[in-house]
Parts: sequence; structure tokens; C-alpha cells
Amino acid sequence: NLKNQIMTTNLWVEQYWNDYKLTWDPREYGGVDTLHVPSDHIWRPDIVLYNNADGNFEVTLATKAVLDSKGRIQWKPPAIYKSSCEIDVEFFPFDEQTCIMKFGSWTYDGFKVDLRHKDEVIGSRAVQYGIDLSEFYLSVEWDVLEVPAMKHKKYYTCCEEPYIDITFNISKCLSSMRRKTLFYTVNLIIPCMGISFLTVLVFYLPSDSGEKVALSVSILLSLTVFFLLLAEIIPPTSLVVPLLGKYLLFTMILVTLSICVTVVVLNVHFRSSATHKMAPWVKRVFIHLLPRLLLMRRPPYTPGSGISPDSDGAVDTIHSNCDSYQSKHNRTVVRTCNRTQLSDYNSQTDCGTGITQLCLFPNQ
Repeated sequence: NLKNQIMTTNLWVEQYWNDYKLTWDPREYGGVDTLHVPSDHIWRPDIVLYNNADGNFEVTLATKAVLDSKGRIQWKPPAIYKSSCEIDVEFFPFDEQTCIMKFGSWTYDGFKVDLRHKDEVIGSRAVQYGIDLSEFYLSVEWDVLEVPAMKHKKYYTCCEEPYIDITFNISKCLSSMRRKTLFYTVNLIIPCMGISFLTVLVFYLPSDSGEKVALSVSILLSLTVFFLLLAEIIPPTSLVVPLLGKYLLFTMILVTLSICVTVVVLNVHFRSSATHKMAPWVKRVFIHLLPRLLLMRRPPYTPGSGISPDSDGAVDTIHSNCDSYQSKHNRTVVRTCNRTQLSDYNSQTDCGTGITQLCLFPNQ
């Protein structure tokens, strides 16, 4: 359980011990060598899970134990444990987690109960294969390759006796517990990357379509939904921000900036000569400076227009001729804009900005 930081395991707790009081001679009892006895009728070590997370520290199902004539007892009860596990979500969903299961006696010290792993080698406290994974059912979310066990002897301040425990490490350091990433890649990462790519298409959408801002806002809302979905999966921690969360936050910031840029572009696009006048610095930047930086050239000049396209006073010449004709002939001058005829003049490309006017002279 990633959100609650709990690892649930269904296992058999195999316990072996010797009880010298429970020995007999099989020849005196008809050759009976083994007995199946209720575990409640014999002494059992109080082995519990120290890092339990649900309140059930010991085995709840008291199955029968197998007793042989030499006093050796085998008890293999099934149990479902929920152990606390600190989750590190920094690289979610490409993360590897460290989880442990710490077993030990609750009341007996190390002098009374010497806890050992059944595969422990004398002189070594570590066991490479602490849990038998031959009957392990594959998890749909995690890959467990090996689980080593380590024996610890700890002294507490209250007591002089050592207390022994065996810790099974399901970790990224001593073993491998790796998350399967296919589910999150298909359902979370790929859709987020696809939606993020749509942000680029906002700048290719024509301004006259009227959908630039709507597309940007839709992308931002979609990323917000995925971010809330991620917050529902990971535990509420303030220690680290998951890698996928950083990506979503960064993308949401970029989409927000693209919305601001789109609003500015639409504001400039729909300006007209009746409401705005082009500032000198705008003309200097977008007509003289940027074309040089972008290696842009003016279209070829069409002869017969009477106006040099390289002249900065072309527009002033048109205005002067119109005003002169109006005052001389006392006629009404019709001022209009023709995008086709003025397309050759790079300094008067946008008729909506009010920098171009044509005079239509009536025939005499």
C-alpha cells in the first residue's frame, strides 16, 4: 500500500525448536515416532513482528505442531502480516524501495532463546536467501528477486541481557524490490507527454481561429487532472517531490506562460488603426532589427508603383499626395487599404495597424 506506506505479506512462519520434556522411546509406544499436537498444548516461542502496522503482532491461526520422539518440534502456521515501510517516492514510478520484516521474541532475552535462521552458517549472521520464494506468487506491481536475512543482537538501556532478532530485508541495497513501470508508463507518463506536446501546437494555430486560448486552457486543465491523480497515488509526504510530479509542475508552468504569450499575441493581432498607433520602437524592432537577425529579406520590388520600397517615407508620400489632391480639386478623397497592392512593401505589411492608405482618384 504505497499511500499508507504498508507492506502486506502472506507467508508461512516456519519455526523449529527442541523441547527435552517432550521426548519418548518409540519402541515403548508401538513404534510411534511423530505426533501432531495442538500448538496451544505445548510451549511456543513468542516470536512477533516488531514493525507491525495493524496491531496483530503474532500468528493468529494456531495450527497443529509436529513433534518427533527426540523432542524436535516443527510449527508452520500461515500468517498475513502488515509491516510498516518507509516509502521513497523521489523517482516514482521508476523507484526501488527498502522494506524490512523484523522478527524476534517479545519477552525472552538472548540467553533464554537463541534465535537463529534455519540456513544460518556458524560464524556468519547473514543468510543470502532468507525467504523461500519457490511458492511466491508474482506481484502485478513489484519484482522481488531475493530476500536476505540478517541476525542482530541488541542491548537496551533497561536490561543487561541481549535481545536477538532476525531482520528480513526486502530492499534496494541488500536485495531487489523494484516497481513494475509498464502500468504507469502507459496510463500516466505517455498521456502526460502527449498532452504536453500539444502546447507547441498552440503557436501554430492561426489567431483568426479564436481557439488559441481555449486550447491552452484545455491543456492546463488536463495536466492538472493528471497531477491530482498522482497526488492520490503517492503518500502525503513533504520530504521529496516525485520526479513525475516535478515534470508535471514544470509543464504546467510552461503552459501558463504560453497562455500569457497567446493573450499578448491576440491583443496585437486584433489591433486596428482606429484604436492604436504603432509605436516607433515596434517599427524599429520588427521591421529593421528582427529581419536582420532572422536573415529575412524583403520581397522584390514591382516596377510601376511609383514608390520605392526601400524608402522610409513611402507612407508619408502617399498621405501627402492624397492631401494635395484633395485641397487642389476640392474633391472627396476615398482612403482604403489594399493588401494585395501593398504586399510588396515590407514596411507597410499590416493594413490593420493603420500605417497604409491608398488614394483612389476619380477620372476627370
